[in-house]
Amino acid sequence: MSLTKLLIPTYMQMLKALSGWLKKAEAQMPKEDAEALLAARLAPDMFPLSTQIRFVCVQAQEPIYRLRGEAFPKSIHQLVDEGRNAIDKPGSLADAHARIDEALNLLDGLAPDALDVDLDAPIVLELPSGMIFDLTAEQYARDWALAQFYFHLMTAYAILRSEKVELGKVEYIPHMLEFLRPESISEA
Repeated sequence: MSLTKLLIPTYMQMLKALSGWLKKAEAQMPKEDAEALLAARLAPDMFPLSTQIRFVCVQAQEPIYRLRGEAFPKSIHQLVDEGRNAIDKPGSLADAHARIDEALNLLDGLAPDALDVDLDAPIVLELPSGMIFDLTAEQYARDWALAQFYFHLMTAYAILRSEKVELGKVEYIPHMLEFLRPESISEA
């Protein structure tokens, strides 16, 4: 299995979908209502949409460095700090689009084998809480990197839906339309 072929297309497709969800919200609402979405959250103890967007971008970039054994650049630390402080400083939708575009540009600039490390290479994952996980590169990609990315992505989707943004399956998986057999579309 190629970790580059697994992770990078997945991250790029879903970051583009996230950008599309935000554009759809902007098209459906007055500007001030759309901007207010950034402070929305599913539960009082959860981070708001603005944090979820930033953390999606973090999760799409973190494996690039972790799998290659490289230190995180300052930009990732800044994104994490922005996300943690987004309750007080949610930023704007323009900021959100900029973060998504930055992540997409980084991913798009990677070599076709950028993350193709030894699948059994050890990865030490230390969380801010002090918990430490010993994983292989394959376990890290499958069990942590993708899971964390989708957690924040789906939380963003759920926040937007709970705030009455009209999103459906087509907006969730627009990249699948290129594989659709035209004759299989029902006229019902």
